[in-house]
Amino acid sequence: MKNILIAPSILSADFSALGAAAQAAEKGGADLLHLDVMDGHFVPNITIGPGIVAAISHATKLPLDVHLMIENPERYLEEFQKAGAAYLTVHVEACTHLNRTVSAIRELGMKPGVSVNPSTSLETLSEILPFVDLVLVMSVNPGFGGQKFIQASLDKISRLRLMIGARALSAKIEVDGGVDAANVRSLVDAGTDIIVAGNAVFGSADVGQAIATLRRAALS
Repeated sequence: MKNILIAPSILSADFSALGAAAQAAEKGGADLLHLDVMDGHFVPNITIGPGIVAAISHATKLPLDVHLMIENPERYLEEFQKAGAAYLTVHVEACTHLNRTVSAIRELGMKPGVSVNPSTSLETLSEILPFVDLVLVMSVNPGFGGQKFIQASLDKISRLRLMIGARALSAKIEVDGGVDAANVRSLVDAGTDIIVAGNAVFGSADVGQAIATLRRAALS
């Protein structure tokens, strides 16, 4: 049976109680905790920074999966490492010197990831794939939670799985945007390893039950 990782997105949690939300996700059986960092420039929203990431890291033992949706991410790598990031993902579209940035992330002891927006071609990943631990496929246009899943993402995930397999690489495929129990199995069938879910988890009155429902739907 394929090992699917569930990474609840803190973006959909109650921001007045992020520590409690992180603890609920941990108690509920999450594998990772996904943290979206937005700067109001690369995407049209502002969320959290290293200080909040550090506070959340003190509230949970879950590995923190930090997704930088910011311009010039290379300037902040050490800050997020000190804040407790286990995975640090940057956007292909935001990095002029992507190989250098990915190498710096690994040298700091974090697992590097790269992300692509819905309209970005997978060809932009060709040269960096051997050097990353995960590829995050955005299945909505980044910037806000609660958006509808873009169906064309399924074909993109399938093609990415073939790219990774053809070169015998180990990068995991992560998907973020509009994921719920109704579509999670199709994502797994396409080749997804890590499921990011915001409203589907934190929009529920019972976070643990929501995580369990997602996991069952992913593997049923």
